[in-house]
Amino acid sequence: MQLADLRIFTEPQQGASYDTLLAVARQAESLGFGAFFRSDHYLKMGDVSGLPGPTDAWITLAGLARDTSTIRLGTLVTPVTFRYPGPLAISVAQVDQMSGGRVELGLGAGWYEQEHTAYAVPFPPLRTRFDDLADQLAIIDGMWRTPIGETFTHRGTVHSVVESPALPKPAQQRPPIVIGGGGKKRTPELAARYATEFNTPFVPLDFFRAQTDRVRAACETAGRTEPMVYSAALVVCAGRDEAEVARRAAAIGRQPDELRQNGAAGTVDEVAATLRRWAEAGAERVYLQVLDLSDLDHLELLAHEVAPLLD
Repeated sequence: MQLADLRIFTEPQQGASYDTLLAVARQAESLGFGAFFRSDHYLKMGDVSGLPGPTDAWITLAGLARDTSTIRLGTLVTPVTFRYPGPLAISVAQVDQMSGGRVELGLGAGWYEQEHTAYAVPFPPLRTRFDDLADQLAIIDGMWRTPIGETFTHRGTVHSVVESPALPKPAQQRPPIVIGGGGKKRTPELAARYATEFNTPFVPLDFFRAQTDRVRAACETAGRTEPMVYSAALVVCAGRDEAEVARRAAAIGRQPDELRQNGAAGTVDEVAATLRRWAEAGAERVYLQVLDLSDLDHLELLAHEVAPLLD
């Protein structure tokens, strides 16, 4: 696993301005991380303060598309409940153009009911949300693949489009689509059909192995020949010594032992050992969830002292 296989993943709904996110993205870019991703949420988890308040994921990424130059940008993940598929395809294509072809779209069914009720977003039952996800993937993928001058039609369970001009086109021929989660049937099937990458966020290593095996089986059943990237997301908390680990854990309201059990945490050697275990289990890429966005030295430690131990 190389530094480029490590991606920085942020949770701005916990309280972050655009300027804070830009500082993290630029630091990640300058250090050589593979991508800067952000969650797509409108409500803080834990309590409702979250000052200065939420930022919109795709407005943020549009700004970062112009304010960075090389790092890849994306969401982990955009809920289908927030946006209609046609406008979402347009937004992602436009941000991809603005970035010169550096955008990736993570898309999921959504789960956080409270943020929907807090901001007047409908939250249908899970089965409907999965039907919505299937339609959104079909429409977004179809719109991007439709040649210029032709139209695209899809008649779905939740969403349909008729003779769409399927414009604008992204800078990339088709921006990578990231699908993830723990569903045992529909999630692997949708990933096999549409995903460039399959991600399992914040799960035990054994579950990662089992879920990626399900996706591999779904790919085989679907006759897929395109390679799939398998990735994981882990909260990160690294330090040069135990005191630094404890300080960083306290800054995010967590305990070092709990973080060691559930994330990539501990001394430099411990974090590197954890990442090597995930790589050996088949994780080709890891999203490092950085929760203290004011601690830019944390990223420097990961890049300069942890990453070299992964070669």
